[in-house]
Amino acid sequence: MTEPTPVHADVASMSFEQARDELVRVVAELEQGAPTLEESLTLWERGEALAARCEDWLLGAKRRLDAARADAETAEA
Repeated sequence: MTEPTPVHADVASMSFEQARDELVRVVAELEQGAPTLEESLTLWERGEALAARCEDWLLGAKRRLDAARADAETAEA
């Protein structure tokens, strides 16, 4: 992951639900149209950071599920 910038420095500590909820808000705000290009770019960057955080959480959850399944299969064998 890239070095956090002020736009998304706090994202790394967010739960999946926090990141998802804020991402929904950012997308809605972008869809409404920000008043300036700079504000749109800031929102876009924030949304990208939030989406990456959600993806990290989901990949971690998938790894945990895969590990649990592998453990269950080993126990059955």
